[in-house]
Amino acid sequence: MTDVAVIGAGPAGLMAAEMLARGGARVTVYDAMPSAGRKFLMAGRGGLNLTHSEPLPQFMARYREAAPKLQAAIEAFSPDALRAWSDALGEPTFVGTSGRVFPKAFKASPLLRAWLRRLDASGVRFAFRHRWTGWDGEGLLLFRARDGAAAVTASATVLALGGASWPRLGSDGSWADILAAKGVAISKLRPANSGFTVAWSDVFRDRFEGQPLKGVALTIGAHTVRGEAMITRIGIEGGAIYALSAELREEVLSLGQATLSIALRPDLGAAALTTRLSGTRGKQSLANFLRKAAQLSPVGIGLMQEAAIVSGRPLASFSPAELAHLINAIPVQLTGVAPIDRAISTAGGITFDEIDDHFMLRKLPGVFAAGEMLDWEAPTGGYLLQASFATGAAAGRGVLSWLKKS
Repeated sequence: MTDVAVIGAGPAGLMAAEMLARGGARVTVYDAMPSAGRKFLMAGRGGLNLTHSEPLPQFMARYREAAPKLQAAIEAFSPDALRAWSDALGEPTFVGTSGRVFPKAFKASPLLRAWLRRLDASGVRFAFRHRWTGWDGEGLLLFRARDGAAAVTASATVLALGGASWPRLGSDGSWADILAAKGVAISKLRPANSGFTVAWSDVFRDRFEGQPLKGVALTIGAHTVRGEAMITRIGIEGGAIYALSAELREEVLSLGQATLSIALRPDLGAAALTTRLSGTRGKQSLANFLRKAAQLSPVGIGLMQEAAIVSGRPLASFSPAELAHLINAIPVQLTGVAPIDRAISTAGGITFDEIDDHFMLRKLPGVFAAGEMLDWEAPTGGYLLQASFATGAAAGRGVLSWLKKS
């Protein structure tokens, strides 16, 4: 049997280990944390979104420019294959109303426990509290372990160390410097599926922190997304924000700010809103009038007040037509990107030019990479986990093919 090291016990690493064990390799999974799947468990706290049920062409478009590089891996381990895999572990899945796919248990922990049991039964060994620090002069893998330094011989290695978000769960991006020192091109790690900072007024921040914006449409340039967002003390986050995070991030990083347009009633046109807002207000406060006439939430009205403050005009001075326009085009100035250690995922990583079709690093024969270490990003909705599982499986198959040829 051939010894293969998998470094990283997240979804990509564990899936690579499974493929390798099926192929007859002797596998040891190393991880700096005390247990496997720390970030995987975190992802499942609100309901584990494994993948998405939409047709593959639409599914692949979520990966933007990286889609052609991920196509073969995701076709080989498709969303349907991932659902069948989960079912075989005793965790059947279902499709939610949004098209997202979840285990019926709705949690990550039962699936992870069943997976680890199967890996153990297949002979996969685990070495926790082993932080990878690179290679020595002889090509041995170096680890910093609890009882001192360790050097390990492996016929092949799969690197699946994640990106740089939520470093307390194990993925801190420190591998980037190790690989860069070997001449591997690394695209700078940046926050993805992250929140953004906004200079809210004190009144708005104190009143609406933690309040959701439901059924809104968010627009940046030519990109519009329908969904929900959440007001935070420092800015704004949530599913619809994450879906636009790449465009928002790049504009903030290049221009120092970005203007996000929020439509509170995207299904009502300007004419219909103007008609509703042309009625007599009487003794009602403006907030009550807007709430009743346009069915706006308090936080939505608060956003309109914020925009009015920036414009230098009181909201009460806006005509019905101006109010109607503002309701579906509230400009919100994003001043920065939330820190990478609070992002759900990261963009950047090993550029695809550095790996071959089997996910092996061209400059480091016998070393493969998978998961968020690679230069791709995707919105939440199951796309992150799907690509992590699929590239882990592809790297495992790649190792087996390479060992056979070697």
